[in-house]
Amino acid sequence: MRVTLRVKRSDATESAPARWDQFEVEAEPTDRVLDCLHAIQWYQDGTLAFRRSCGHGICGSDAMLINGRNRLACKVLVKEVDQPITVEPMRGYPVIKDLIVDMEGFFEKYRSIKPYLISPATPPLREHRQDPKERDRFEDTTKCILCGACTTSCPSFWANDQYVGPAAIVQAHRFIFDSRDQGQTTRLNILAKESGVFRCRTIFNCTEACPRGINVTKAITQVKKAILTHLFRRGAPPS
Repeated sequence: MRVTLRVKRSDATESAPARWDQFEVEAEPTDRVLDCLHAIQWYQDGTLAFRRSCGHGICGSDAMLINGRNRLACKVLVKEVDQPITVEPMRGYPVIKDLIVDMEGFFEKYRSIKPYLISPATPPLREHRQDPKERDRFEDTTKCILCGACTTSCPSFWANDQYVGPAAIVQAHRFIFDSRDQGQTTRLNILAKESGVFRCRTIFNCTEACPRGINVTKAITQVKKAILTHLFRRGAPPS
């Protein structure tokens, strides 16, 4: 079948405004949008720029706006979307070229919440043990692949780029509720700040956009409750 794609093109090194280029490719209904982009890049226009790596919905590198929704190009099938298929870079981040955006601001916020296990200064004599119930508290948020789809779908992020964003909060949740971690208070203090979790307005865009099916809004709500419990009771409201 013939598939029509409209791709938004731009280049940060040039002064020309963004433009829409239209392409037609041969594809099967079960082919992915990523396959169509490959067909364009390999056989029609080698200058088309986009990120991809694993091609199986694990790395998160090919997140983009497909027919107006944040999706992974490697997971969206041609038969699932109307034509022409519009493909744009994710919103809210500077565009480097075509579908590639600068993610440094995204990862700076990710690093700010200390996304690693904080252990006691003295290493334990045996492994950290954790029962299934303790693991279940943060199982959902371990699925995050840092694609950025949730953050760039968030109106609070669009309104204020200082907001730490859903993805960083999801990563913080993963450690805040990990019974082995010793950095809960540190992370709660970080997320209690003006740019932190309380900028969330519970719109649910993030949950809808997540390609891994994470209940992002639920995780954010649980972090809010943890801050209220651990900080308000100690007389330390959000700054």
